[in-house]
Amino acid sequence: MSTIGEGTWLDAAEWAGKIYSGGWRQSEGGAQPVNEPATGERLAEVGVAAPADVARAGALAARAQRAWAEAPAQVRAEVLLRATRALRDNSGAIREWIVRESGGVPAKGDYEIVAGLSQLAQAAGLASLPRGEILGPPTGRASYAWRVPLGVVGVINPWNAPLLFAIRALAPALVLGNAVLLKPDPHTPVSGGVVVARLFEDAGLPEGLLHVLPGGPGIGEAVVADPHVAMVSFTGSTEAGRVVARAAGEGLKRVALELGGKNSIVVLDDADVDAAAAAGAMSSFGYQGQACVAAGRHLVHVDLMKSYTEALIRHAKALRVGDPREEGVALGPVISERQAARIERIVDESVAAGARVLAGGRRDGLFYPPTVLDHVERTMPVFTEEIFGPVAPVVPFRTDTEAVEIANDTEYGLTAAVHSRSVPRAAAIAEQLRTGMVHLNDVSAKDAANAPFGGMGVSGNGSRIGGTANLEQFTQWRWMTVNEAV
Repeated sequence: MSTIGEGTWLDAAEWAGKIYSGGWRQSEGGAQPVNEPATGERLAEVGVAAPADVARAGALAARAQRAWAEAPAQVRAEVLLRATRALRDNSGAIREWIVRESGGVPAKGDYEIVAGLSQLAQAAGLASLPRGEILGPPTGRASYAWRVPLGVVGVINPWNAPLLFAIRALAPALVLGNAVLLKPDPHTPVSGGVVVARLFEDAGLPEGLLHVLPGGPGIGEAVVADPHVAMVSFTGSTEAGRVVARAAGEGLKRVALELGGKNSIVVLDDADVDAAAAAGAMSSFGYQGQACVAAGRHLVHVDLMKSYTEALIRHAKALRVGDPREEGVALGPVISERQAARIERIVDESVAAGARVLAGGRRDGLFYPPTVLDHVERTMPVFTEEIFGPVAPVVPFRTDTEAVEIANDTEYGLTAAVHSRSVPRAAAIAEQLRTGMVHLNDVSAKDAANAPFGGMGVSGNGSRIGGTANLEQFTQWRWMTVNEAV
C-alpha cells in the first residue's frame, strides 16, 4: 500500500478504517480499500458506514443542531473562515489526494481547492445578510418574517469534483444553522469525505454537527430515509436523482437535485474559429469529460465545419493521456472500468451507425483519448446520451433557428455556450436555449461561488446552489404577528 499522506495532515494512521461521526470512530460497516485509477495501487483504507451508523449520526446531528442554530451567526461564519485557512495551509496534501484518488491532473486538483476556498468565503458572507424582514402589518398587528434552519441536511456527493461539491453544499448549510450528514462517493471517500472532516475538525466545528458516512447506494438510501434529515442535497446522474427524489418525496422532504447534462457549444458563422475550438476542446476534454457541464455536442455552422473540426482535432491530438502525476499529461484515467466501457459503447454504437472518428476513439484500459466525431446523426448515442467522457461529436447547422432547435433537442437543460463576434446575436441565441446557464464566447464548463448554479428539465428539479440562492436552499421562512392591542 502507498504511503501517501504519511506524516502529514492527512496521515491515514489517524483515520484508516474509521468514519467521522462524533469524532473518528470504528464503523459498523467495516472498511474498504481506496485504489488509484491510474495504477491500481492501493492508497488507503476508509471506514464504511452501516445503517446503524446513519441512525446514530442522525440523532447526534439533531441534538447538536439546536444549540448551533442559536449560536450567533458570526460564530458560525468564523468556523468557515478557519476551515478556509485549513484548506489553504494543507493544499499540497489535498491536491495529491485529488490527483491520485480521482485521476485528475494537478491543475484539476488546484481548481477544486481554489473553488472550494471561494465557496467557503462566499458561504461565510451569508452570516452577515439580513435574517428577515418587517412586513406590512394587518391592522393593529406587527408582522415579521425571518429565515430559520431546516435542521439536519443530507449531502450525497459525487466522485467527479468530490471536495468542491461537498464544500459548496455543506458550507452554506452549516453557516445557516444546520447540521450535515455527508455521504461521499465510494470512488473518492478521502478527497470527498476524510478531507472535509479534517478541515472542519481543524476549524473547531462543534462535535456532532458534521458526520461523514462513506458507503454505497444503501447508505445514501439510509441518509434520505433518516427521520432526522429534513432536506437532501444530491449531485449525480439523472437516473440516481430520480431514485433520491422518490425516496425524499415519500418523507415529504425538501430535495435539491443537481443532475446530468447534454450541453451544446454553438459556433455561429461569424465566430472566431480558433477561440471557439479552444473553448470546445476544454469543455469536452477537461478532466476526461467527466463533468455535468462538459460539452456533449459541438453545433457548428456549415461554413465553419472544416476549419473548426480541423482545429478541434489539433487540440485533441496535442493532449497527452497517461498517469496524471507525470509531467505534461493533460488527461488521466476515467474513474472506473464501468465508465470506460460506457464511453466505449456509446462511441462504438455511433460509429456502427455511421459516425466517423477523426481523432481518438480507442481506449487503453481506463485511458480514453480525446475523441472527435463527425457525420453524427441525431439518433446516435453520442448525440442523445450524456457521455461523461472526452468525446466531441460535431454536428452542422445552417441557420440560427436550426442551431437553437438542435441544441434544445434533449431532455437535459444544464448549460451551453454560444460563440459569435456579435454579442447581441449570441445573446439572442442564448435567450432561446432551455438551459439554466449559458456562457457567451467561453467554455460550457463554468461555475462561480456567487452564481445560482443549476439546470432545467432532467438536469435538476429547479433548485439552485450558490450565492444568495443558498438562502432559499438551506432555510425556511417563519412568519409571526403580534397583536399590539393586547
